[in-house]
Amino acid sequence: MATISDLRDAVSVELGDGVHAFVKRQCEACALVGPVLAALMVEQRIASVFSQDDVSFPAAVTAVGTVGDETDLRRSVALSIETVPTLVRIQGGVEVERVFGWNIAEWSAFIGRDLTDTFGSLPPWRPGCGAKNLDIGMPETLAVRFGLTSVKSRRIELAAAEDEHEAMYARGWSDGLPLVPPTEERVMRMLAGTSRRSDEVVAVVPPDLGDCTVEKAAINAVM
Repeated sequence: MATISDLRDAVSVELGDGVHAFVKRQCEACALVGPVLAALMVEQRIASVFSQDDVSFPAAVTAVGTVGDETDLRRSVALSIETVPTLVRIQGGVEVERVFGWNIAEWSAFIGRDLTDTFGSLPPWRPGCGAKNLDIGMPETLAVRFGLTSVKSRRIELAAAEDEHEAMYARGWSDGLPLVPPTEERVMRMLAGTSRRSDEVVAVVPPDLGDCTVEKAAINAVM
């Protein structure tokens, strides 16, 4: 199983040294700083700009360069992006600092150039928006996508044309009442409701006296 540290290291090396920006179209603060990002890219103070939802945004950046496609959110997960806009500085393959939201004084210090001379007409501060990788349900979906789940139970593979509900009935998982398929995403959301380790044994189940872990309980709770 991959770890977030493995993914972070791989993405940091992939991005290379420099400052990398993360934005999304559905964020007023990101739209506000579009011209700032474009100017900093022209000045080669920013190495790349990644958009979480639209590679044609910000338009000011596409007018002078290329916006990286971050719609799969892989880099955002690896770098634990929580707010957009975010600027991340990478040196020697590791992150050394970041700044998020829009604060002209903080950005000036981060970039090493006084931005008030060019962008003093902009509001001095905006809080930014939640990153797309933290939208409801996305953390679990992305964890499954990138192999970062903690679920250890056996997976049951179903054929493409197989009805998942009928498959559960056919396997004897139900006494006739409706079931909810216990997908990895759903099980992870259920496990998020407890502070216990997923492999902690909480009961012994007859007649075979098998161990019931927190994870097994979560799977049955989903069903």
